[in-house]
Amino acid sequence: MSEEKSPIIIGSDHAGFQMKESVKTYLKKVGIKYEDIGPDDEESVDYPVYGIKVSRAVSKGEFERGILICGTGIGMSMVANRFPRVRAALCNHIFSTLMSRQHNDSNLLVMGGRVIGESLAHEIVKTWLETPFEGGRHQNRLGLFDEVEV
Repeated sequence: MSEEKSPIIIGSDHAGFQMKESVKTYLKKVGIKYEDIGPDDEESVDYPVYGIKVSRAVSKGEFERGILICGTGIGMSMVANRFPRVRAALCNHIFSTLMSRQHNDSNLLVMGGRVIGESLAHEIVKTWLETPFEGGRHQNRLGLFDEVEV
């Protein structure tokens, strides 16, 4: 019996739409279920609408992990990290992706659809999904996040 992988919630804006479609194809290929919350085409949209939907679902524990894609990844990152229990990492190369999982236990991957190509995006997603959190001293540091009062 194979272990069923946790589904991913994924969203983008118009600038990240094509990359989102490519990432969905990759996720399907490797057997990972996902829920796409939109948009459904490249018509101009307000990125916070989709960033909020994905981030809220991860924050509430409805999904263990999420993926957001906009033009640069910056706007989506800013939206996502406003939510409790969301550790969104903007990853446009492999090393940051690896560290975001090993040291920061990122649960929301953000990429820039106008910054990186499809092949690199697939490698980033693969690395992010397969890299475990190291825990230990890193867990202690993450605990400090929860002590911040806003």
